[in-house]
Amino acid sequence: MIKKNKGKVKDIDNKMGYLFIAPWLIGFIVFTLVPFVASFFLSLSQYDIVSSPVWIGLDNYKNILFNDPRFIKSLAVTFKFVLISVPARLAFALFIAMLLTQKRKGIGFYRTVLYIPSIIGGSVAVAVMWRQLFGREGALNDILMSLGLMEEPFSWIASPNTALGTLIILAVWQFGSPMLIFLAGLKQIPKTLYEAAAIDGANSFRRFFHISIPALTPVIFFNFIMQTINGFMTFTQSYIITDGGPFDSTLLYALYLFQQAFSYFSMGYGSALAWILLIIIAILTSLVFKSSSYWVFYESKED
Repeated sequence: MIKKNKGKVKDIDNKMGYLFIAPWLIGFIVFTLVPFVASFFLSLSQYDIVSSPVWIGLDNYKNILFNDPRFIKSLAVTFKFVLISVPARLAFALFIAMLLTQKRKGIGFYRTVLYIPSIIGGSVAVAVMWRQLFGREGALNDILMSLGLMEEPFSWIASPNTALGTLIILAVWQFGSPMLIFLAGLKQIPKTLYEAAAIDGANSFRRFFHISIPALTPVIFFNFIMQTINGFMTFTQSYIITDGGPFDSTLLYALYLFQQAFSYFSMGYGSALAWILLIIIAILTSLVFKSSSYWVFYESKED
């Protein structure tokens, strides 16, 4: 009798478990697994959304890799964007995080204010504001001309030499998320280490490079991975501010993928581009993970 009751209780527990996990499971299947499989199928097909997909095998991949100069161009622009914006954003975030570790009046307010750009930075409204700011009639030109640094207005987003720079500045400005993670990491470093180093005569510069940086390597590793992936997927800024121009100088990979899939209705081609991007990110992430054993230090390993 007791065994039967235990069996019923276990059965009810199992059913409740399935019931609670059902929303996540349904969401995963509908919004992740099915699109994932469908995208791979479409990458091997010619599909213009209107008519049925036509199986063409690896032709999309061959055309992208060997006959598409805009693919090479978008890839080069994206790598340039990531290689400059990610280190700059992380360095700036770490600098601000170190300033915010100081015990000052109203420090909570400053932390909140400095995190706001990360919340609104990816929005369409900020992208429009950025386009106005760096446009020919923008506030930046007014400031530079009032200071005597420029004689005539200049459109920063219309020049191939400066357009990508405006997107990089916007990416660096969105430093709030890595800043908070750096701040949490800095809080975990024992103060006794700094006190002992100060007694030994180490100045601020040496304490930063010999205590803070080694202790923060797991946090730097995490932030670097996340920001690199986000950098490769950046879309809104280039779409709203420059639309890939001028002369494809800001044609980020995600924007080119979007153009192929939804502007030219080459959904199969766009799906193949998406899978190539996935492979590129997977390879880069694997390389960073492989290299982590040489520069990331975990406290548990030292024990």
